[in-house]
Amino acid sequence: MNIPDNLKYAASHEWVRVDNGDVVTVGISDYAQLEMTELVYVELPEVGRTFKANDEVAVVESVKSASDIYTPVSGEIVEVNESLTDNPAKVNESPFDDGWLFKIRLSDPAELDALLDPDGYRAKISS
Repeated sequence: MNIPDNLKYAASHEWVRVDNGDVVTVGISDYAQLEMTELVYVELPEVGRTFKANDEVAVVESVKSASDIYTPVSGEIVEVNESLTDNPAKVNESPFDDGWLFKIRLSDPAELDALLDPDGYRAKISS
């Protein structure tokens, strides 16, 4: 299972990558996509909407079930991965690269400190 060291993680299995300045990219972890199995549908948030940390922002559906996706940080959605509309399996194939879900402009960068580091996330999923 891949748990990149350059990311932060939420207990709800989303990852966060600081890209540049106050914009971060969010996706779901390798662990989460493996648990859900083959994704067949992704509903992404609307660009321009603002959310608070832990708000439900998206939905992914697999052949097994539907799962809510939460934003680990507060802010405004500035971009979504439109390619997932036609090919949701990108999340399974490349959860940390082509399978990212959305980018959000942080309204409170200090919220990043509350997220799990890779070792903390490894401990969470192994318990």
